[in-house]
Amino acid sequence: MEKTQLTGRIVTPDDPDYELARTNNNLSFPKFPKILVFCRNVGDVVNALKWVQENRVPFRIRSGRHSYENFSLVTGGLVIDISEMNAITYDQENMTVKIEAGANLGLVYPRLWEHRTTIPAGTESSVGLVGLSLGGGIGMLSRLFGLTCDNLLELEIVTASGQRDAKLIRANTQHYSDLFWACRGGGGENFGIVTSLSYKVHRISKVSIFSITWGWEDLEAVFDTWQNWAPHTDLRLTSQIELRAKDANEILAKGEFVGTASSLRALVRPLTDIGSPTKIVVKEVPYIKAVRFFDEPSGNLPAHRKRSGSFLKRPFPAEAIKTMKHFLENAPNENAAVWNQALGGATRQISPSETAFYYRNAIIAQEYKSTWSHSTEEPQNIRWIEELRKALSKYTNGDYVNWPDRLIKDWPTTYYGKNLKRLQAIKKAYDPSNLFRFPQSIPLPSDHNKR
Repeated sequence: MEKTQLTGRIVTPDDPDYELARTNNNLSFPKFPKILVFCRNVGDVVNALKWVQENRVPFRIRSGRHSYENFSLVTGGLVIDISEMNAITYDQENMTVKIEAGANLGLVYPRLWEHRTTIPAGTESSVGLVGLSLGGGIGMLSRLFGLTCDNLLELEIVTASGQRDAKLIRANTQHYSDLFWACRGGGGENFGIVTSLSYKVHRISKVSIFSITWGWEDLEAVFDTWQNWAPHTDLRLTSQIELRAKDANEILAKGEFVGTASSLRALVRPLTDIGSPTKIVVKEVPYIKAVRFFDEPSGNLPAHRKRSGSFLKRPFPAEAIKTMKHFLENAPNENAAVWNQALGGATRQISPSETAFYYRNAIIAQEYKSTWSHSTEEPQNIRWIEELRKALSKYTNGDYVNWPDRLIKDWPTTYYGKNLKRLQAIKKAYDPSNLFRFPQSIPLPSDHNKR
């Protein structure tokens, strides 16, 4: 039997661009692949998948390099990188777009803006659209248009149900509907290699944005006001608030409203009236400028990072807010923060079982994060994140699969809740040999029972 040959752009440790090729957004937990294959078409993907099966080589799938635990890399194995597959095909008549799975948000948003349309997605321009979508996808239009996965119409995915087997299938609500269900919130890398995604698009022109800053002393009052307001205000308004370490002395709320600046000023009055804001900005801008406003430059640059998260189904009581404040008073550095985004609205109009994204009833997605400069600082930063998550766990639920945390013990239930059993059944149907596996891939039913 003829052996499969790798095709595409191939990088090995002997190549001068190897360091650049292997580096992810998170510089912690470094991995050193033996081969990286940058696929340029579906044929390259199929060949790579057949090759790893024939040679029994461990592999990972990568697009935007934003796997926070570097699950998209593997030491000594092969990385199937699809980032060079990034064509975008717009269908004006049907108001849809087909996007190859290697495209990041920095490519997608400007391309759709040419047609004065968009999809609801994330904020950092270097984030890969495919990983974002497969995990759910929250962003500054979530409360109006839903999660990114809620706008997904179809995807093409290379699966492997047996040895030397790799085939491209098209999944949507009519064909392979169970797999399509799983790919809307079930996380990346679990069932196959997605090569393209099709979405419905939304018309958009001008939007209004706000930014309000307070000093440290207003933390408790401001967060309490925001959490009771943000998930319940006009659904055209999606907002976030970041509580930064005490040394940074900054509480920052931002939001995007599909409407006029004068209407937005009235909507944010509960925030402008609380505490002593040091800066208030409310203005109307073309949508593409709002995209740039929310794009966090530091988030796009490789750094030592640790992130984790949870969901709030109800507002934090005073003691939980004090707990956050205590941890931020004792943060490992001024880059440590607790970031929150309001949900509700369209994200809540779909039942938890309608897609694999389970936390539909949450009012807030909460992320714990820190970055640092030197590897020697890693233990204290990771410990701070872990202790913060545990201290708040009595007030929170689950975690967002796109903020993976290798320290969570029962991570399958934490990410997927009551949707786990159905996801495991679909995993068994499409990947019975558990070919697509990594440290937190969906376990086959028998594997999970052994845990």
